[in-house]
Amino acid sequence: MELIRQPSPADAAQPAIVGSRVELQLLTTLRCNLKCTYCSIAEGDVRESQGNVSYTPEALDRFIATHLDGYDTYVTFYGGEPTLNRGFITEVMARHPHFRFQLQTNGTLLDDLPDDVLTRLSNILVSIDGGEAVTDGYRGRGIYRQVLKNVAAVRDRVGGTLTARVTWSSSETGFEELRELSERFDYVYFQFVAGEAYAPADMDKRKAVLKQLIDYFFASRDRLFPIIPLMGMVRNKVIPQRAQERYAGQTQCRVSTHILNVMPDGRIYPCPDLMHLPEMRQGDIQDNWLRRSPLQRDPAMPCESCEAFAWCRGNCMKNLYLAYVKNDLDYRERVTDRICELVRFMGEEIDRHDPQAWFASLPLALRKEITDCEVYEYVEIMP
Repeated sequence: MELIRQPSPADAAQPAIVGSRVELQLLTTLRCNLKCTYCSIAEGDVRESQGNVSYTPEALDRFIATHLDGYDTYVTFYGGEPTLNRGFITEVMARHPHFRFQLQTNGTLLDDLPDDVLTRLSNILVSIDGGEAVTDGYRGRGIYRQVLKNVAAVRDRVGGTLTARVTWSSSETGFEELRELSERFDYVYFQFVAGEAYAPADMDKRKAVLKQLIDYFFASRDRLFPIIPLMGMVRNKVIPQRAQERYAGQTQCRVSTHILNVMPDGRIYPCPDLMHLPEMRQGDIQDNWLRRSPLQRDPAMPCESCEAFAWCRGNCMKNLYLAYVKNDLDYRERVTDRICELVRFMGEEIDRHDPQAWFASLPLALRKEITDCEVYEYVEIMP
């Protein structure tokens, strides 16, 4: 039986939420209609361990009134596959019409959502892994075409933006596949997978694709290549204070400051990939308590001595926690240090293009898009 971690006096001395905004990531269900081979929710047997939300709407209202009053609140519907519990989505939207809403979905049921849901969404993150062969290899035959068909069907009905969320699991994902996604979606976000994907040959392939992406990004001054990690890195290099001010000087990984991942039973964790670790629990909807995220910078983490720290500000806190706090040396070697190497490589390639001069030459509309893109609030920025 899990020991319930209630807030201590030390917790009470610090605000549970850092800054002026909060992302309430509500897992509508842990059920899913796909079985993606790299699914992080499957870690610790979390996936399918619960069904739909079991706490009451009144309990959620009470938690929001107690802990989120005065914050700029946006809700992300997450899962499992969140659209399998569509009734919960519509009820939360109806009860909190002043919130912003985001959906993170595998896209297979996207065309079944009613207009009154689609028009209220500020952003939809659609999980896709690159091109057809790679996506279908991880998600199932025909999924790539089905997802793109659904995206095209709803595009004109969505109130906000459509973002391709690419888990970069395969080194076979190439430049052309990512460029094509940028033409089918408003934005592309990619994140390096936390798994067996970083052998020397795979690293070389990824670096070659990253170089192509960065070269293409800087090739034009009259249109924007809408790749969120590149946009965010350039922003942080050109206006470094933005890398701190939006996160109160802490890590850009929102788990340290203002994201609350709520499981269907109401338990709250900072990171959706660490919901199997009891020490990560930071609150509960039904018991109406919340404490500061336990996923914070630690002296064991080497970030502040890294040349990328000024603009990276700490990448994935899950990876850093497992590698340096839990001292999983194998994970550190296979995953964390390899991803940090790729992030440093991206920074070096961006610097080759003199981002300050390039930014200064852009039209004002493109400069504003790089500095103030709203999608930055809905993803981690750093890959």
